[in-house]
Amino acid sequence: MKPNELLRLVWLNITQNKFKVIMTSIGIIVGAATIVMVIAIGKGGQADVADQFKNLNAGAIDISYDGGNSDFQMDTDETGSGDSGMAMMPGGFGGGATGGGSSGSAGETGDFGGGAGGGGSSGGGAGGGFPDGGSGGDFSGGADGGTGDMPSGDLPDFGGMNGFFGGGSDMEDRMNQENITLNEEDVWDIETFVAGISAVTISYTTRAAVDGGELEEAQSYTIAGVKSEYASISNLTLAAGSFLTDEDDENKEKVCVLGAGIAEEIFGSAIEAYGSVLYIDDRRYVVSGVLEAMGTVASGISPDNAIFIPYETGVKYLVGTAVNPTITVIAADTRSVDDVILAVTDVLADSYPNAEFTFTDAGSKMEAAEASNEILTMLLIAMAAIVFVVGGIGIMNVLFVSVKERTNEIGILKAIGCSRRDILLEFLAEAAAISLIGGVLGSLLSLIITPGVQYLGVRVELSVPAFFLALLFAVGTGTIFGFYPAYKASRLIPVDALSAE
Repeated sequence: MKPNELLRLVWLNITQNKFKVIMTSIGIIVGAATIVMVIAIGKGGQADVADQFKNLNAGAIDISYDGGNSDFQMDTDETGSGDSGMAMMPGGFGGGATGGGSSGSAGETGDFGGGAGGGGSSGGGAGGGFPDGGSGGDFSGGADGGTGDMPSGDLPDFGGMNGFFGGGSDMEDRMNQENITLNEEDVWDIETFVAGISAVTISYTTRAAVDGGELEEAQSYTIAGVKSEYASISNLTLAAGSFLTDEDDENKEKVCVLGAGIAEEIFGSAIEAYGSVLYIDDRRYVVSGVLEAMGTVASGISPDNAIFIPYETGVKYLVGTAVNPTITVIAADTRSVDDVILAVTDVLADSYPNAEFTFTDAGSKMEAAEASNEILTMLLIAMAAIVFVVGGIGIMNVLFVSVKERTNEIGILKAIGCSRRDILLEFLAEAAAISLIGGVLGSLLSLIITPGVQYLGVRVELSVPAFFLALLFAVGTGTIFGFYPAYKASRLIPVDALSAE
C-alpha cells in the first residue's frame, strides 16, 4: 500500500467517526494540557525564585539569637570582683547588695539573711533572718551572723548557694545563654577577626503604629532599624530620594525610607511619598527616600513592605533594650560561606561561650526555594504521566473495539494484497492521528485555562517548547498504546476475517 493511500484510508476512518475520535482522545487532551501547564507553572516558579532573590547577595549570612530572658533575673554585680558572682538586693536570700565574686564587698541585711561578705564562689553573706549566726551548711561562708527571728542552727545549701545565689560560673553560663543581645561590638569583632568577608551590618525589625498620608487611621507596619550600609549589602535601589546615612544614625534623626508597597499604600505613589511626613508611634518622621519594588527578603526583612529608620533612632524611640537584632555578614566568595560561618562562630564563642546562634545563608534559602519548586514540578509531571497512561489505555480499548468492528475490512484489505505491515501501519497511524488531535486540542485548552490559573495567583510562563513537548508526548502515547491492537489486527487470517460477522 502506497503512503498516500494509507493516509487517505486513515483520514476516512477518522472523519467518519468524529465523535468517537473526540471521546477517545479526551485523556490525551487533558494530558497535553497538563504537560503545557506543568512546564509553564515550573517556569513561573523559577521566575518567582529568581525575582525573590535577585536583590539578595548570594554570600549573605544572617546571624541571630533566639534565646529569651529568664523569668528569674537578678542584677549583676557592679563592684565585686572574682568569679563574676551575683549580688542580691536587700531583702533577698543572702549575699550583700553590692557583693559579688570571691571578694565582694559587704551587703545590707536582708529579710532572710544579708551579711557582711558578698556572695561568690566561696560563699555568700553571713547570718541574717533565718539562722542565729554561724556559718551555713555546705556552701555557706562568711563572718558571724546576726540574730535571727528563728531558732539558731546551721542551714545547709542556703547561705551562699554557690552557682545559684552566690553567682558562680554556672549562673554566668546561664545568663550568657538567656540574656544575649547582639550589638555593634560584635559587628566590630566579626569585621576585625573574620577573614574572607566583604561587609557586615546589623539590623532588627519591630511592629509599630503608623499614621499619615491617605491612611484614615493608624495601622501596624513592619519597622526596620538599619545602618547606612544595609542598602548596598541588600542591593536595594531607590526610586526617589536617598537612603539613610551614618549622620542620621549618629544623631538619631527621625527620618525614614519606605518600601515600594508601603509608599503605594500610604501615599499612593513614590513621588507623593518622597519628602512627605508620617507618624510612627506618634512621632513625626520625614520620608527621605522610597525604594523600587524588590520582591525579595534580606535579613528577614521584605523591603517592599517595610519602613526603614536609622538603627539608633529605633533603639531610642521604639525597641529600647528589647531589641533582638540580626547581624548580616557577606562572604567575599560564595564558595567559602561554610568557612565564614565557622569563623564567625569562633569569634562569637569568645564573647558568648555557652550560646548557640542561628545561621541562615542566602544560598540555602535559594536552594530550599528551588527544591520546593522542583518538588511541585515533579508532582505535576507525575500527574500528567498518569493522565497520559489513562488516555493511552482509552485509545487501546477503542482500537481493540475498532479492530473487532472492522474485521471484514481487514480481511478485504489482505485479500487484495495488503501485507501485515500495511495493516499494522494503518492502525498505528490512526492511533497517532487520534493522539495528535488530542494533543492539539489539549494545547488549546491550556491557553484557555491559563488566565484562570493566573487569577488564582499562580505565575504561569507559557513557552513554545512546552507545546511541542505536549504534542510529542501525545503522539508517543497513542503510538505505544495503539501498537498491540494494530499488531493483533495485522495477524488476522484473511479467510477468518472475511467470514467473521
